[in-house]
Amino acid sequence: MDRLEAAAWKPPRACDDYLTEFKHCKSLWNRFQQYYTYGTSPSCQQWKEDYYTCREWEKHQSTEAKELLQGSEQKRVAEQRKFTPVWELRQNPPRDWHMPLNQEKPQDS
Repeated sequence: MDRLEAAAWKPPRACDDYLTEFKHCKSLWNRFQQYYTYGTSPSCQQWKEDYYTCREWEKHQSTEAKELLQGSEQKRVAEQRKFTPVWELRQNPPRDWHMPLNQEKPQDS
């Protein structure tokens, strides 16, 4: 990769964002919430590694640092997409979407 290409590429996030995410991940509140929700403590190591890789990119603009950051972000996005949504998404609106709502409720007598 030549210097011009290297200068044009920027990390997906600011390096300080990785550090902020790491600190949030290590916080007592987040660890409690993760343990309560999932039964395990979160692994924060990847945020820390991404921070140091981002700093390495800022200093030396190495191809290895660039590839590591891109791979980490791609993995993170793929992990978010693997969960199925709770609600089934509609492809089209209901046929009677333009009709007024029925405000009268039948009374049980």
